[in-house]
Parts: sequence; C-alpha cells; structure tokens
Amino acid sequence: MEVLPTYNNDRRVVLIKQPVGVCAAITPWNFPAAMITRKVAPALAAGCTMIVKPAMETPFTALAMADLGMQAGLPAGVLSVVTGDAEEIGAELTGNSVVRKLSFTGSTAVGKLLMAQCAPTMKRLSLELGGNAPLIVFDDADIETAVQGCMDSKYRNTGQTCISANRILVQANIHDDFCAALAEASSRLCVGPGLDDSSQQGPLINHKALEKVESILEDALQLGAKVHTGGKRHSLGGLYYQPTVISSLTPQMRAWSEEIFGPVAAVTRFETEDQAIRLANNTPYGLAAYFFTRDMARSWRVGEALQTGIVGVNTGKVSSPVVPFGGVKESGIGREGGFCGIDEYLDLKSLTFSGID
Repeated sequence: MEVLPTYNNDRRVVLIKQPVGVCAAITPWNFPAAMITRKVAPALAAGCTMIVKPAMETPFTALAMADLGMQAGLPAGVLSVVTGDAEEIGAELTGNSVVRKLSFTGSTAVGKLLMAQCAPTMKRLSLELGGNAPLIVFDDADIETAVQGCMDSKYRNTGQTCISANRILVQANIHDDFCAALAEASSRLCVGPGLDDSSQQGPLINHKALEKVESILEDALQLGAKVHTGGKRHSLGGLYYQPTVISSLTPQMRAWSEEIFGPVAAVTRFETEDQAIRLANNTPYGLAAYFFTRDMARSWRVGEALQTGIVGVNTGKVSSPVVPFGGVKESGIGREGGFCGIDEYLDLKSLTFSGID
C-alpha cells in the first residue's frame, strides 16, 4: 500500500494491489517442474487460483506437483491441472471470461495465437516466447571463461532451452583458437541417460526434434558451414545426438534465424564491436544474450545496446529465482521471478478519500 500526495489538502489517495483472480498457465515440456512453479508460486502468493495446462509430453510432473500441493494443505480448487488436447483446452482457457490472466511459455507463433484469443475478454498476459540468443566473444575476453560460459549456455538440457546460445559471434583475432577450444570441450561431454550420474548430455525430446536438428545442420553445411566436432547422431542411437560445433555461420542459414533447440554450437566471426552488436540484434527475438570481455567500459556499452530482456556478462548462467526472466520484441511480454514477478498477478487500484480536514 502506498499513500500519494494530492492536489487538495482534504484528500488522500491510497494505492492498493489486489489479486487478478482466476489465472491459467500453459507450460512447455523442457522444464516441466520449474515452468509450473515459477507461475503457480507468485499466483498463489498474490491470492489467485491457478489452472495449469502442462505439455502433452510431460503431464505427470504437473499432476505430481498438484498432489504434493494437496498434501501440503492447498484447499480444493486453488490449484487445478488439466491434461488433454492443447487446442481445445487452450481455446477454453483463453475464451472463458472467468479466467482473468494467462501465463504462457512456448513458441512465438503459439503465443501470438493465444494473445489474439485473449483479446475479446481483455485478459492480462505474460508471454515467455522464443529466442535466438547471441553469444559474443570479444578478443580481450578470457577464452577459457568464454568457452565454459558457452558450454553452460549451449548444452544445458541438450540445447533445448529458450535461452541457449544460438548464434556464437567471435572476434576475428581469436576465432580459430576459440573454435578449437570449444570443439575440444564439446567432444569431451559425456552423452547418456539422465539417470546415469556420469551423463552430461541426454537425448532430445522426440524424433521430430532430432530431425529438426539434422535438417538445420544439413542446411548449414550445404551453405558452407564447417564441422569441427560431432555432426551426426550418437552411437547410442535413439534420440541421442553428438555435441556439435560448426563455424562459418551466415545469416542465410536456418541456424541463424531459427532456434536450433539442440546440441549444435554455430559460430561466426566479426571484426568490430559495432558489427557484433548489429549482428546480435539482427533478429525479431529479444530474450537472452551473452558476451565476454575484460573491458568494463565495453561491458556497459554492449550490455545496454543489446536488445534483449536478459544479458549475461562473462557468464552463461543467467537463470535465478531472484532475477526477472523475460524478453522484448517477439520474445514476449512481462516478467517471471524476482521482486517484480508477483506484480503480474496483481491489479493496481487507487482509493481516493475526500472530506479529510
């Protein structure tokens, strides 16, 4: 609550925040617990009820979390999980006027569709959509730190994250050394089942995802890309793919404009800082970006110039419960996490009191 000064001495204006009401969340498969908790937790804390529609690939995590909520004492109806056909359920959640807020994490195309479906009832929206994250390595960077940061960003969850480094821009003076170091580190990754303690990279989610990675890589190779390591399915078979590093990435390649969503690190070279910024911003998306430098002045210049909602400086790890998460441009609306995450589930109301003498 906040009290505002007013134009008249006999008045006081008080600002209060109230729960939006019934909320809905549509979540993806790649982080089936985290995607739910960072939507449900602030909604419940704000005093809203929540309906969750999990991805069809990972419904059991959502159901298990709802069961844990019941065991913890959540009243019936406060947290509901609905599984089934995405289009049918999505149409009901977006079209029903009882639902006052929708939070969605997924592709930009689906986000735009949901936004249009919410327009007739003017729902509040939080949209965390696609990304095309640049990772810039300047020639004054520590190469070992930059390689590790690239590994952390690129291969997390087998590259199946919206903030994975998608275009790796390396200054010309260190391009070859960086590619060699990244290829060597990538080739050492242990690929295997997630339940194996030694595994550092698991399989892709399904055959469609595997075929997409292969198609994007084939397109790059036909247009002149060079493979430094990997480049094919893993000997384990199934949905496993080798950690891969390619160079000579160009804007004409699909890997430049599409989310690879797989373990393929695509590298290109640049000459100047201005060129790097132009290349990094040459996308309709603006979720995450990363860059590596030991120049503090450059850190501020580049950090402010990058058109993204999230920037990692000398690190590939940018996710934390205390850090607001979200993008600009076609990467979404609103923020999750941090002190501002709960505001997405609250309406601001002003109360004007008169007759105070």
